[in-house]
Amino acid sequence: MTEAPHSSVPHSPTEDLTLTNARAAVAEGRVSAAVLAEEHYERIAAMDGEIHSFLTLTRERALAQAERVDAAAKAGDPLGPLAGVPIAIKDVLTMRGVPTTAGSRILEGYHPPYDATVVAKLEAAGAIVLGKTNCDEFAMGSSNENSAYGPVRNPRAMDRVPGGSSGGSAAAVAAGFCVASLGTDTGGSIRQPAAFCGVVGVLPTYGRVSRYGLIAFASSLDRVGPFARSVADAAVMLEVLAGPDEMDATASKHPVANYVAEAAKDVAGLRIGVPEEYFGEGLDPEIRAAIEAALDKLRSAGCTLHKVSLPHTRYAVPTYYVIATAEASSNLSRFDGVRFGLRAPEANTLAAMFRNTRDEGFGAEVKRRILLGTYVLSAGYYDAYYRKALQVRTLLTRDFVEAFAQVDAIVAPVTPTPAFKLGEKTDDPLQMYLEDIYSVAASLAGICGMSVPCGETKAGLPIGVQVLGKHFDEATMLRVGAAIEAKQNGR
Repeated sequence: MTEAPHSSVPHSPTEDLTLTNARAAVAEGRVSAAVLAEEHYERIAAMDGEIHSFLTLTRERALAQAERVDAAAKAGDPLGPLAGVPIAIKDVLTMRGVPTTAGSRILEGYHPPYDATVVAKLEAAGAIVLGKTNCDEFAMGSSNENSAYGPVRNPRAMDRVPGGSSGGSAAAVAAGFCVASLGTDTGGSIRQPAAFCGVVGVLPTYGRVSRYGLIAFASSLDRVGPFARSVADAAVMLEVLAGPDEMDATASKHPVANYVAEAAKDVAGLRIGVPEEYFGEGLDPEIRAAIEAALDKLRSAGCTLHKVSLPHTRYAVPTYYVIATAEASSNLSRFDGVRFGLRAPEANTLAAMFRNTRDEGFGAEVKRRILLGTYVLSAGYYDAYYRKALQVRTLLTRDFVEAFAQVDAIVAPVTPTPAFKLGEKTDDPLQMYLEDIYSVAASLAGICGMSVPCGETKAGLPIGVQVLGKHFDEATMLRVGAAIEAKQNGR
């Protein structure tokens, strides 16, 4: 039986804006950056009460930035690549003086004294940051239902989740509240929401984009990347964000390519890997058909398809949840009521204050992951779990290195199912964790990846295809993604 159609947000002219068109309109004086920002704020005011993609709006700062951009445009001064473009950022990234909660009660009232490097880069490029988006608490989740401030709804199907943990950022782009946004991806938290909401989402190579100012979940996995309406827009965003940072020792000095030009190159002659492990039992038939259609489109564009094997994929989910929870246990120990955020009032001793603050401030999923992480790091289990997970991570990375010796990019599903209903998996953490089955391996290996829209289910739910690239080869990844997008749009 065909599922009934889902309600979605009404269409708006703001949804048709591309990053390039928005910047050109501001540069040519056809619209002011201030008016463009106000138009987006009006749509947010009208529609976001139901979607709940934003936690904080930064109107004063945004309009001050818009005035600077408008003054520069009027004076004929050079404008940055994002001049006047309305952007939103996930609430795990700091903005000086702006409430930053990471979706958690424990950070209520926290106003950071500095900007994250990516925020500074966006504004230096002329972007107008409209506000901070809702997310799973401390980026822990696959549905955006773990936010302490309430869930986000999928603009394409209001009874469905937008994906997580960057669901607010994906939903904001899909709903026309901004032209592009920033999310973070630890095990799929950009790619999965992008697939669920029908937008483009990019996971850069680990170290490609600075993490300075990112509230950490799992430091060896966390990455910042863009959401956008097209691959070309994502390429512009990535080019602005990428590069070394003296404030982040993990930020690579590897040269940054001209991603916009690279994304526009022909794909004829590229070798595309198809991993057999990603097309087994559990993959929704409609998603399988859409991915196979995308592969056919690449073949028609002159690519050759090659079967590749990533044999350790079946260990990716347990490996990820050992390593990620171990790092979360360490990173979240700083939230104790002493330095910032919530402090429990009912405590007579320091130990009680620590205990009560963390009990009141952390949600159930965060507590679950802290407990798991503390367990696998404990003296009796470190070698059996954490050390073994690190060894398997090496094997997973080796799988990709060996596959990329044969192919230029890998194409696979992003998720096993389309967006599921709100509340459908909240009582079954293991089923929720399995939503990450096709995304966590790339995260563990440190390679780059992206989700590109490639169709819809019969019920109208978006489907995304995952393109994976070699370490620091975002150029080829974007090139393949752009080819899929062009064929999907009939170009």
